[in-house]
Amino acid sequence: MAADPAAEAGGAALLIACALGIERFALRGADLGAAAVTVLRTGMGPQSAERAVTRALTGRSGGSGGSGGPGGPGEPGGRSTAVIATGFCAGLAPGMHPGDLVVADETRDPAGRTVCTGTRILADALSHPLPGGPRRAVHIGPVVGSDHVVRGTERAALHSTGAIAVDMESAATLRTAVGHGVRPVAAVRVVVDAPEHELVRIGTLRGGISAFRVLRTVLPAFFHWHRYSLLPGGELDGHASPPDHPGRDVSL
Repeated sequence: MAADPAAEAGGAALLIACALGIERFALRGADLGAAAVTVLRTGMGPQSAERAVTRALTGRSGGSGGSGGPGGPGEPGGRSTAVIATGFCAGLAPGMHPGDLVVADETRDPAGRTVCTGTRILADALSHPLPGGPRRAVHIGPVVGSDHVVRGTERAALHSTGAIAVDMESAATLRTAVGHGVRPVAAVRVVVDAPEHELVRIGTLRGGISAFRVLRTVLPAFFHWHRYSLLPGGELDGHASPPDHPGRDVSL
């Protein structure tokens, strides 16, 4: 991974949103970041994510929309707060395996789509091998939101739209975040099951352990992405991936 040219820049906050306690546990140690970092457990489902992110960014509950909330540039409620949605997901593309990483170039749900910023920088950082760590295959493409667990034919139908992964919170998290002010947003998910490795099959425990181990490794890439987001002139936007491609791999 290249050196971070913005390591000394600004004090804008980073909000990392996840749904589950086990995801929050995997992300422990987020306070090692150079800037103010908050790991927010939203609870499961799009409505829970929307309420929790609204509360974090504005200090009030409710739906998305409106302008930024209270707080200075280094506080979670600041207008410049960058937001990353993360945790586990279901892979939609054949050939995916538990423990693979998905970097969204956009998130989609019935309310619309949110284009992610800095996709290439984030994917490159996640692709960088860690000494002694697990191999991290990275897939880039659209992530779709659902309000329920997706299986079988519904999973195939979603993949036919170009989506490569599905979860219940990323789309709501990012849509709510940008609804409260222009800011860098991203979604990174770890595949816990895939078309050939569905949760109902034997091997679920092994797949979950693989996903957990990979989720524990993502924070340095998140901090790298965040530092680039502090560069003047919107440097992240110049590295964003096109929003209309069918998905691709950045695997080492």
